[in-house]
Amino acid sequence: MTRPHPLDPLTADELTAGRAILAGEGLLTETTRFPAVLPVEPEKGDAAPDRRVQYTLLDTATGQARDVVVSLSKREVVSTEDCGEGQPAYLFEEYDLAASITKASPEWQAAMERRGLGDRIGQAFCAPLAPGFFGRPDETGRVIRSLTFLRDDESDSPWAHPVEGLIVHIDLTGQRVIRVEDEGDVPVPPEHGRYDGVPARATLKPIEITQPEGPSFTVDGNEVTWEGWKLRVGFNAREGLTLHQISFQNRSVLHRASVPEMVVPYGDTAPGRFWISYFDAGEYLLGKNGNDLRLGCDCLGVIHYFPAFVADDHGHPVEIPRAICMHEEDYGILWKHTDLAGRAEVRRSRRLVISSISTIGNYDYGFFWYLYLDGTVELEAKATGIVFAGAAHPGTDHPHANEIAPGLFAPVHQHLFCARLDVAIDGERNSLVEVDVERVPMGDQNPYGNAFTWKETPLRTEREAQRHADPAKARVWEIRSAERTNRLGSATAYQLVPRPSATLMAQPESTVHQRATFATRHLWATPYRADERFPAGDRPNAHPGGAGLPAWTAADRDLVDTDLVLWHVFGPTHIPRPEDWPVMPVDYSGFSLRPYGFLDRNPALDLPSGASDDHCSAHEH
Repeated sequence: MTRPHPLDPLTADELTAGRAILAGEGLLTETTRFPAVLPVEPEKGDAAPDRRVQYTLLDTATGQARDVVVSLSKREVVSTEDCGEGQPAYLFEEYDLAASITKASPEWQAAMERRGLGDRIGQAFCAPLAPGFFGRPDETGRVIRSLTFLRDDESDSPWAHPVEGLIVHIDLTGQRVIRVEDEGDVPVPPEHGRYDGVPARATLKPIEITQPEGPSFTVDGNEVTWEGWKLRVGFNAREGLTLHQISFQNRSVLHRASVPEMVVPYGDTAPGRFWISYFDAGEYLLGKNGNDLRLGCDCLGVIHYFPAFVADDHGHPVEIPRAICMHEEDYGILWKHTDLAGRAEVRRSRRLVISSISTIGNYDYGFFWYLYLDGTVELEAKATGIVFAGAAHPGTDHPHANEIAPGLFAPVHQHLFCARLDVAIDGERNSLVEVDVERVPMGDQNPYGNAFTWKETPLRTEREAQRHADPAKARVWEIRSAERTNRLGSATAYQLVPRPSATLMAQPESTVHQRATFATRHLWATPYRADERFPAGDRPNAHPGGAGLPAWTAADRDLVDTDLVLWHVFGPTHIPRPEDWPVMPVDYSGFSLRPYGFLDRNPALDLPSGASDDHCSAHEH
């Protein structure tokens, strides 16, 4: 077995070897399943790291779960620890189990008969969903809720035909129905939700992207080099795409970057939706649900694909052949000037795109990391797929949901992503400063009323660093090096530039607020700790709350000249519209990290013009 780099994704051979070690230790039985299998990344500075894997093992017969760490190098079990509060992520087989339990339930069948849907039971599609946490005495252990939808045929979209108010509560360990709720009597929306098969317009002319000399990047295993950038590309079953050891012009910028969690809370009080608050990484696993990307569909141009391997429910490797797509794309003008003599100099921008896409039920999420020629890093999250909807009588004035098709109502909800940025601006000793633009009052300092300035506020502790974005002040957060200055004597730095958006709208007394406290701020910062990886804690599924960032930052640790980790929350708040149906155009959100005094001048002065002559003239047509 070829020894991979310590930060490389897990290979098929490693997953097979790790499972064999567990079997050799007698840790596997007929009822053992693998909700999550993740690489254990090495500690910083470890010169000879041990390649390790963390297995979450679930006994489906008892509901007991534990984390077992295996050393692949030493072929031994390193540690075993029972899982605490919360449940491991769901197994794929549990979705089918929940559906079969639902359909076998006499109470559910009776509810369908009562609604006049008895002849359509064979067309029912049961959607199992994480229940959140409400402290109900009959909902302990491994619980899931199942909602019912209908399909006219196998090609029909079930999301178009919700059976409103029918909720089945299921004990997965006991393989039984806890109870069935049958609220209301609303007709099932009849209109189909098919989005394929629509005749294609013939007016668009082809766009061809060619690079006759090949791409400008080079790839060595999972290490990528491109126009001053160097980094390692990673992938795991929970986070999906990860980036490591990112440097620009041989200077460190980020040790690690990922999106380790997101929450999708719904703002509807209906019985079938008030409890919905998906944690798509912690409850469902973004990476395990990764797409196999396709040239000409998900990616255009000269593409390099990275495969990834994840473990199935039984711990065996499954390949996602094209889990990550990488390519270059034109990005318009990077800089231009026309001088006094009418001579123009212009250089076009280009970016390296590294992306992955995950499908979680009805929604699809794309994660696109961009590296630019001027030293900027950007993340763009793209939410698409099918909005989740319920039913009501057509024309109903619904305070929490919009009618997007006759009788079909999509509730207001949020998609709140949390990026984890293990920054390393010219080394691992960094400090954090908030920079606001401020008006200057009329007076001696502003006699004409036109003056404004900027204010710098050091964020020296974890509590001080719990911040909101403020577009009225053009607020940015600056990460400054404690080890290097630029030629002007200032600390080299990068700025985190947010795209301001709403934070969590749920009330502080709500359970989703307790479970997703990370989403109540745009910014958190912590000193690096290897075991602080997930902002809502290791197991948000059925967790009562308080884990992750609120627990860690309660110590109010020092952030000055230390190894900083920034946690940035962003994402859309979605009031669905008819144009989002039957499939939603992409909703974009994200942020950027841009150099601020990290470089002594524009690093893109040496770009070729790309024109056929020496200059791009202002007089050319």
